[in-house]
Amino acid sequence: MPLPRPPRRRSRASLGLLVAWLVAAVAVLTGCTTAPLDVGAIDDPATAHLRDGPRVADLPNDDPVPVETAPQASPRADRIIAIDRNGTLGATVFALGLGPKVVAVGGSTTFPAAAGLPVVTDPGHAINVEKVLAQRPTVVLAARDSTPAGILDQLRAAGLDVAEFTGDRSIAGTPALIRDVAKALGAQAAGERLVARTQGQIDAARRSLPDPTGDPTMAFLYIRGDRLILLAGPGSGADDLIAGLGGKDAGTEAGLTAAFTMVSTESLMRADPDVILVMTQGAESVGGLDGVAALPAVAGTGAGRARRIIAMEETEILAFGPDTGLVLRSLGEAIYR
Repeated sequence: MPLPRPPRRRSRASLGLLVAWLVAAVAVLTGCTTAPLDVGAIDDPATAHLRDGPRVADLPNDDPVPVETAPQASPRADRIIAIDRNGTLGATVFALGLGPKVVAVGGSTTFPAAAGLPVVTDPGHAINVEKVLAQRPTVVLAARDSTPAGILDQLRAAGLDVAEFTGDRSIAGTPALIRDVAKALGAQAAGERLVARTQGQIDAARRSLPDPTGDPTMAFLYIRGDRLILLAGPGSGADDLIAGLGGKDAGTEAGLTAAFTMVSTESLMRADPDVILVMTQGAESVGGLDGVAALPAVAGTGAGRARRIIAMEETEILAFGPDTGLVLRSLGEAIYR
């Protein structure tokens, strides 16, 4: 890049704070035996349908689109706080049509419609009890893996109504998460409409992929400057996203066991992805998509040589919320011819 679009009004702190979490999962990539692919071969089925060159994959709307404007809900939904590491809970509440009932959010809920709301998390996504209490919520929606440890029990001890949700995110788990959020808010009818819309978009995105896709190898890189480059692997969410895009996850193929692992130039070249996915903000930290392609760890790969670097906003690409189908569609159109 620089990226061919103005930056959205999103908090840079939200995903930048993930560094502490990701670095905790870092291990040296060893034992990688994946042989380099001849990605330059014209008849290679893995690359036959791939677009060359860098791209930014955008969603049609910056904000979640409400499935209805005034959904029926319970009194529990009068003053909602939504907090999770991915920002998925907040996006789901807004997509249900209950955005006007949200009084505060976590630091990862940064789409424009939520930009003016108080943020009740501190650095590292830690929930701040005092900030939560100050908003007088009727319900707090939060992931079970919220930090610090025991924080949800502290909120309950303070007299708050807390609804817990899984912190795992996946394409297949999206409908269940939407239903769980809708049930917690007494908005089951809106929840079913949102599930139908979301599943329809997921199905349409899958139908739009080439058949066959050629099973290209795709790597998801978490980048924060040229000294922090992590390769996603099993359990990261990126592996599920890549499977949904008709590809093979480079980290899994390389034998990674951790969700995110520090990579060297040699190890990524051995994994030799055909496509590299990054967060927009990560790309900006090394000078844009051109900067990503020029990184020593990337330049020698098939993706680097063909400059197949695809970026998407950090608050969208691994959210697995109500826009999951739109994410798949946008990335698929950026990856395939």
